[in-house]
Amino acid sequence: MKLVRLAGFTSLVLLAGLACVKAVQPSIPDTYNLSAKERVGLALRVKSNPVKLTGNECAVVETNKGSLTFKLYSMEAPNTVRNFIRLADAGFYDGLIWHRYEPGFVIQGGDPLGTGYGGPGYTIDYEESGRSHIKGAVGMARGPDRNSASCQFYICLEPAPSLDGNYCVFGLVIEGMDVVIQLRNGNEEEGIPPDTIRRITITHP
Repeated sequence: MKLVRLAGFTSLVLLAGLACVKAVQPSIPDTYNLSAKERVGLALRVKSNPVKLTGNECAVVETNKGSLTFKLYSMEAPNTVRNFIRLADAGFYDGLIWHRYEPGFVIQGGDPLGTGYGGPGYTIDYEESGRSHIKGAVGMARGPDRNSASCQFYICLEPAPSLDGNYCVFGLVIEGMDVVIQLRNGNEEEGIPPDTIRRITITHP
């Protein structure tokens, strides 16, 4: 899953404002240290679990840099949101790294391999939510195939209109953008580890 320049912006090849309740839990999740293979098995077990949507869903993302909250567009992209909620509730994202950072464009995470090429063992169909890639927009990364999104997601650091109509925007950061802009994918040569997703908690305020 790499990033490609489109019309002056970088686009992904796999690459408001509701108040949400923060749920901060200091303990390390049991799923934090699962292997990529174990995460795929976990994802496959829950991929058909029913998820009832109310339209008020939010995701609280705890990272090593702090917490951020994004509103989920449950009514505009229901299947994408259901998939994200299943994975989050199962602990699939716990302990995964932010593997890609493009200054002025996106921070991307959710890959069980941490390379940009991993997935949960299945893909989901593309949904057009009608939402734009404004600053703080949360979208699904995918490959060249329009229907190849699965688990990796990105957050726009600045507006990215070149992505509109090509990638599903399924959420918007409504709290913690100051945390988002601090996230990095690390530097192996300098011995700097990538930032991590501690856990993702779905709330229904």
